[in-house]
Parts: sequence; C-alpha cells; structure tokens
Amino acid sequence: MIAPDLQATIRRLFFAEHWPVGTIARDLGVHHETVRRAIEADRFVRADAVVRPSMLDPYRAFFADTLERHPDLRATRLFEMAKDRGYAGSVVQLRRYVRAVRPGPRAEAYLKLSTLPGEQAQVDWGHFGKMRVGHAERALSCFVMVLSWSRAIYARFTFDQTMESFLRGHVEAFGALRGVPRTILYDNLKSVVLERAGDHIRFNENILLLAGHYHFAPKPCAPYRGNEKGKVERTIQYLRHGFFAARRFTSLQDLNAQLAKWVERNAQARKVPGDPSGRLVREALDEERPRLLPLAEHPWDCDLVRPVSSGKTPYIRFDRNDYSIPHHLVGKPLTLIASETLVRIANAASGGHVFASHTRSYDQKQIIEDPAHIAELARDKRHAHELRGRDRLRAACPSADVLIEALAVRGEHLGGHTARLLKLLDRYGKADVESALKDALARGAIGAGSVAHVLDQRARSRKSPPKLDVTLPDDPRVRDLRVTPHSLDSYDNLSKPTEKK
Repeated sequence: MIAPDLQATIRRLFFAEHWPVGTIARDLGVHHETVRRAIEADRFVRADAVVRPSMLDPYRAFFADTLERHPDLRATRLFEMAKDRGYAGSVVQLRRYVRAVRPGPRAEAYLKLSTLPGEQAQVDWGHFGKMRVGHAERALSCFVMVLSWSRAIYARFTFDQTMESFLRGHVEAFGALRGVPRTILYDNLKSVVLERAGDHIRFNENILLLAGHYHFAPKPCAPYRGNEKGKVERTIQYLRHGFFAARRFTSLQDLNAQLAKWVERNAQARKVPGDPSGRLVREALDEERPRLLPLAEHPWDCDLVRPVSSGKTPYIRFDRNDYSIPHHLVGKPLTLIASETLVRIANAASGGHVFASHTRSYDQKQIIEDPAHIAELARDKRHAHELRGRDRLRAACPSADVLIEALAVRGEHLGGHTARLLKLLDRYGKADVESALKDALARGAIGAGSVAHVLDQRARSRKSPPKLDVTLPDDPRVRDLRVTPHSLDSYDNLSKPTEKK
C-alpha cells in the first residue's frame, strides 16, 4: 500500500517534471516497482515498447496457480519449489514479484440468520472478574440465555461455572421465561461437548439428561463460527456495559436482585434489535411464549451429589470449608448433597437419611457447626471422662475406692462427687487428698463436700494462700479437657534470694 502523499509526489515528478522511473526511485529511496505502481505504467506503456525478458517469465503460471491455492505461502518456500523446477533467479527478485501479485484476503460474506418464534435460544457464560467473600476471593461469572426471536434475556451471576451451576441456569431460565425453546445453541463448552471430530459430536451426559427432561435439542456452533451465536455474545456485552459497569452491590444475592430488576425495567423495555415494526422485547416475548415448549411437571434436580468421608474429626471438607457431622459417622462412607444455599450430609447405609444440614458458606477456612453435633460429642466425651476420672482417682488415692463404694450404696450421683474430688486432687495433690479422705471416712462423713471441708480447714490452720480455680469457657471441647498439673516449686525458687558464697 503506497501512502497518498508519496503517490502524489511520484506522479508529479513523472507526469509534470518528466523524470525517468529510475531517477524518481533513487531520489525518493523507493523501489522502481513502487514507482511503476504509483504512475500506473500499464495504462500508458506503448505497444511497441521493448520489454526485457525475466527469469520469472517461464514460472509465472506456476507461481499464480500455487498462490491461488495457497495464498499464505511464504516467498522462501515458493523459491525452494521453483528451484526444484529449474528456476535460476534470486529469492529477492521472487519476493518482489510475490509481493505484487499475492492475492489479497477474501472478505467472507455471512447470511443473515433468522429464526421462528420459540425455535431457538443461545446460551453462554460471561466473565465478570472477582468478588471478595469474607477471606475468600471468588470468580464472578454470569449465565446468560437469550431467545433468538424476541431477544428476551435471562441472566444470573454465580461463583463458578460448574456443571451444577450450568444446569441450574437452564432450569431457572426456563421458569423465568415460562417455556422451553426447541433448540439451544452453545459454544463448544466442556459442559456440552466432550469430544468433536467434524460433525461427529460426543455430548456431555448431563446436558443430554437435561435435554431429555425438557425436550429441547442441544446444538453446538460449528468450530470457528462464533457469529452463529452472536446474539448471546452481544447480550453479554450489553450486560457488561449497560448493567455491571460502576455497579455497587454487597453480596451475590444483592447483585442478582438488582439484575432481575434491571432486566425487567431496561432489557425487556428496549426495542427488538433489527425489528422494523419497533416492537418492545416485552411485547415480542408475550407473542413468543405460546410457541415455546411447556415446562416439565417437575424441575430438574441440579444439586451436586458426591461420595465423601471424614477423617479422625467429625467434619467434612467441601469447597474450602469444614462442615460438622454427628461423631458416630466419622470414618464411614457418606454422601454430600450441595445446592447453592445448603450443604447436606446423608448416609447411604441408612437409606439416604440426612444426618446434617448446614447453610453453605462461600468464605474459606471456616468451620460450620451444628450445636447438636457438638453437644452429642460432649456428652459421650463427658461420660468417658467420668469413667476415666474414677480410675484416675482410685489410682491416686486408695481410700477413694471406699468412698465411691459407700456413695453407690447410698444411691448418690457418682459423676458429681468424682468431678469435685478430681478438682481437689488437682488443687491439693495426692497426699493431702488421701489424708482428707481417711479423715472424712473415719468421721463417717461420706461425700466430696466433707473431703473439701477437711482440706479447707487444714489450709486455714497452716495459713496457706487460697487456691484459685481456673475459669474456663462453656465450650465442652475446652472445659472437659484433662490436663495433668505439675509442681510449680521450681518457679517459686526463682524468686528466692540466692545465698552468697
């Protein structure tokens, strides 16, 4: 392509000043072929002018035919092919020739695609950056369906592009549009097409099950033919600039609520693109609805279902967070059922009974617990602690066995007495508690309160500082911990003055 100012200069020097082609080329620093193209020499060359032969002449037909079939073929490759056929010229000469005669790119013409009412919808995902939820950063995507005839829109933001969200988008779009199009056009998404070889397509089983439930035909676009689903791509751009730009929202629910209002007030109130009658999208949708297929009697279940199992702790890890389960299910094969709002845990061995149900969190590293699960675990742990506590008490203080037997004969609650005696053991030590037990038994005072009274009297007589109890939170996982106390004499010795030698 010759610049207009250069072409004007060449033509002025040639036609007005009568400069030769070679002189113009040297003066302006361009090739003589450039000068000839600018002055359109083929229009005024005399018929009797002598044209010098070129080494290219015998191969012009070969070059033209090869470039016609392979317009992007490099001149260096064409030079190698010509050398094999006896061409003795230089590659520079061939490059100049190819530059002049290479066919330009052909502009492809597209047919205007038109559809009947209710015949087709187009579906695609739009990417809208990221959104922070608590400590997590989630990718923000938008599922978009547009009816090709009326241009009615259904759109919904999600935190992922999983198969479950893809199917859920279809189900909710059918409900919002109050009908099902006969054909849905897709790009070659993995959610739709698993494998493709020309017109032979292996569909994703999930999309086929959904299509069988709602009676529509899934149809992928031809490869490299994005113009076939231009309606949904233009709709995504319309959402990006008309709705999402500079939009403020506090949560995904808030964003989707604003989107639903915007679709009703703005998208449905615009004119149908390319419709000469000037109908509004809302009016065209009312006209198209009777042509849509009826909805299925029951909506398709889009929940995620997968087998899971816990480790040593009563929690199931799902989507960056931990959800509690009853402790008796630890280590057993379970089934996780996740919707957009709920996470449920079922046991297949119990007929699919749901043992745990939690509100789904889109944060990360969170522990979502059911208080009933923790209380049940605490009760079992407390009972086990009581049994272990009696064994510990008997091992530390032989007289405790006699006291516990006497309490059992009287029908007393052993757990309370055992817990109080263990606290006294932690506070005063083995020797003092054993001595107090013997004293209380000798007096016939059967009970942990009597032992505590004896220990308190002895501490007062020795003028010992009062023992302070450790205050623990109400959480049984902390309160029921058993910690073995150690002597603090070594720390007390640090405060004593050292003797000078």
